Amino acid sequence: MSNSVLTFVIVGHDDHPIFESDLAPKPDGRETQGVYLHQFVLHAALDAVNEQIWTTTNMHLGTVDKFNNLMVAAYATAAHVKFLLLHDGKNDETIRLFFKDVYDIYVRVCMNPFFTTVGRVSSPGFGQKVRILAKTHFRT
Repeated sequence: MSNSVLTFVIVGHDDHPIFESDLAPKPDGRETQGVYLHQFVLHAALDAVNEQIWTTTNMHLGTVDKFNNLMVAAYATAAHVKFLLLHDGKNDETIRLFFKDVYDIYVRVCMNPFFTTVGRVSSPGFGQKVRILAKTHFRT
């Protein structure tokens, strides 16, 4: 697969990232070059997400921001935790299903009595499940 973009971030209450993962395949095991650009685009999209949260009752907000050929899709939980996915043109229905499945495993993490919503999700199992879901939904 060519240089596809697929960066997933979970943003907490105070707009701080609690989970980040680059889900795009890396050729020859090398890291992609645009990591800082991806973080910048995702952070810039938070304003649009925060505005859109108050205008709809849907959890899936769809594409909330675009930058060149990159798009940011968003999903907001009832607790105003935001899931952001930076991509280069994936199907909206596929993204919605991915967010729903990630939300299910995120809820399981939140049910852990030792988890705090202000801390990072550092469970390697959670990251692995997110990557498996990305491979399943996006065939990466």
